[in-house]
Amino acid sequence: MGDPMTPSEVHKQYNEATGAFRKLIPDPALRMSFSRQVDGYMRQYALGVWQADNASSITPLHVEYYNAIWSQGNPVPSALYWEVATGVANFDLFQPPSFFQDLRRYDRMRGTSLARRFTDQLTLILLLFAAVDGVVSEQEAGFVNACSDTLLSLCEKDGLKGDRPALKADQFVSTPITPAPAAPTTQAEAASQPSQEPPPQEEAPTLEELLAELDGLCGLEKVKQDVKSLINLVKVRKLREEAGLPVPPMSLHLVFLGNPGTGKTTVARLLAKIYHAIGVLSQGQLIEVDRSGLVAGFVGQTALKTQEAVQKAIGGVLFIDEAYALVNAESANDFGHEAIEVLLKNMEDHRKDLIVIVAGYTDRMEAFIHSNPGLESRFNKYFFFEDYDGTQLMDIFRSMCKKNGYALSDAAEKLMEQELQSLYASRDENFGNARDVRNLFEKAVARQSDRVAQLDKPTREQLMELLPEDLKTPDSPPAQDTKEEDNHAHSL
Repeated sequence: MGDPMTPSEVHKQYNEATGAFRKLIPDPALRMSFSRQVDGYMRQYALGVWQADNASSITPLHVEYYNAIWSQGNPVPSALYWEVATGVANFDLFQPPSFFQDLRRYDRMRGTSLARRFTDQLTLILLLFAAVDGVVSEQEAGFVNACSDTLLSLCEKDGLKGDRPALKADQFVSTPITPAPAAPTTQAEAASQPSQEPPPQEEAPTLEELLAELDGLCGLEKVKQDVKSLINLVKVRKLREEAGLPVPPMSLHLVFLGNPGTGKTTVARLLAKIYHAIGVLSQGQLIEVDRSGLVAGFVGQTALKTQEAVQKAIGGVLFIDEAYALVNAESANDFGHEAIEVLLKNMEDHRKDLIVIVAGYTDRMEAFIHSNPGLESRFNKYFFFEDYDGTQLMDIFRSMCKKNGYALSDAAEKLMEQELQSLYASRDENFGNARDVRNLFEKAVARQSDRVAQLDKPTREQLMELLPEDLKTPDSPPAQDTKEEDNHAHSL
């Protein structure tokens, strides 16, 4: 059994979690609705977690945890023991918060992923409450998963797909769940089963093929040059080693700087394969995480969670998006610092078969690297990803059309060129680069579908053609919240 967090630590973690999610909500009215309602719902869900564990074992510490559930600007609760104990005993069913419907509606309109992000945040917060006694039981994890599944089913019903698997509570159970052993197969049963041949292994791409794919990416000329220089550096180091010449120490870990949608994940995935092709890495896979994939909401679990991510990445590249979120300048006790220490130790322990790439906005990433001397010494190579200009954005849009079997009419092409030039000229800190282009493309396809569906026996050309009316964009700007890089949006 681990030591439980103090109520003040619980309040701090809870307040930071809700505050971080609040900042993700672009719409002021929706943000205000979330802020007003979140504490009340979370206190109710805490009662449900404790009921799932053992409703008869409520302690004064449970009451202190309950009274620690309040976010900045909201009233501080002052519940008594009997109120909490009665609430636990009487908790009935998990009901989604009313603001969750508003999050889903906003996601449908803007192409964002707020509802799914909230679901992951809810899982971490409920696990925080579950650890009141220093452990997370299977029953508590089951309740947390049931809450998450309820919200995810609403997202699925609305067609809101995720770009990564939802966070599950099972991995945080203090006593691991041991699966029941499979029933032994008799000789007769084995004979009756068709032989299963392992699927043929896909042949790894050659270095030449990978470099051709790199050259095929839209724009990114400086990045391409930097990647090729890095490859040359590694090759010459290997030749010097083989010739018995001294090789100075060199870190291959990288910092990717730039705005969203500029191809950072795409280049990281290619680099993982390139490192494998030249013999630096044994496997060449890319494991992508952000803060939520490394940091847990209560004591003792962040190290386990970070270690799990690292284990998946050994032999390849661990890509940490928005890595600056691991550092909380206001708190030296934030669990993100624990994640960084685990990362640094693994980068040393697995220095011959693990590459870490950290990515994010330029100014924030520089502050992140300088926050820890260990980071400064290991990350000394920087790749800067510039915003795509209007012409490059148009190239990306054309490539999306080509790959998906669409063709722009002459008038539509001129209209989209103007639209993307304007988009680039008026860009601000929320500019999404290729993500904005994908958003425009998907909306155009939806409008074209509505138009073509009205035609009687449309021709092949009509099924493919995008007209100016299909490209007309609403007054509101494209959504910026999607985190997944549009991997196939950059190749032409």
